[in-house]
Formats: sequence, structure tokens, C-alpha cells
Amino acid sequence: MEINLPEVLAEVQHISDVYEKALVSNDVAMLNLLFWNSPHTLRYGLNDQQYGFDAICAFRAAQPKQGVQRTVLRTLITTYGRDAATVNLEFQRADSACTGRQSQTWMRTAQGWRIVAAHVSLLTTGE
Repeated sequence: MEINLPEVLAEVQHISDVYEKALVSNDVAMLNLLFWNSPHTLRYGLNDQQYGFDAICAFRAAQPKQGVQRTVLRTLITTYGRDAATVNLEFQRADSACTGRQSQTWMRTAQGWRIVAAHVSLLTTGE
């Protein structure tokens, strides 16, 4: 298996940037589109968890309508072959002194790159 093929890395960087733009602008339709439409998809949030695409969409629909203002501090993307990738980033939210972490597993599907698993957490001590 080839790691970080340049063209695949560029694709995942692009789609990760699309996700970040959708998150900070609260583009719920795009956020939903970027998750794999499957009962196997999961998202662990700060104080919540969703199992399955439908639960993720319901969670997004219930969130406040403003975007999440944050600054990305560091991003690490690793691709595995042509159809799988992880995107891990550290961020600083505008409303918190805590550093946040976001991990996503992406898979190439017939519809394009989709998130199959995501996890968000905050570091509260020992940063």
C-alpha cells in the first residue's frame, strides 16, 4: 500500500478544506453531504455521540444556526492507497482557551470522499 500519494493527498486536503469552510459557516447541507450515508457512520462530539448517518443529520439540524468560529493550528493528513485517509487537526475555538482535536476517517465512495468516522475533543489541562 502506498502512503500519501501526492494526487490523493491533494484530493483529501481539498475535501478537508471544504469541510472546514462548511463547519465555520454552518453549511448544514454540505456537512451532511460529506458524511457517508450509512448506518455504520459515527460521530463522537464533545458531549454527544451519533451512530448512523440519520443521527448525525438530526444532530446537525438541532444545532444553533451560527457557525463554529475557530482557528486551525495544525493538520496532519495521511492517505492509505487511493481510497482511505485520516485527517487529524488541532484547533482553537474563539470562545474557549482550550485546544480542540478533531479526527476523521475518510473513504472514497461512488459519490466521492466521505467521512465514515469522526471524533472531536477538547484538551482541558496539560496542553
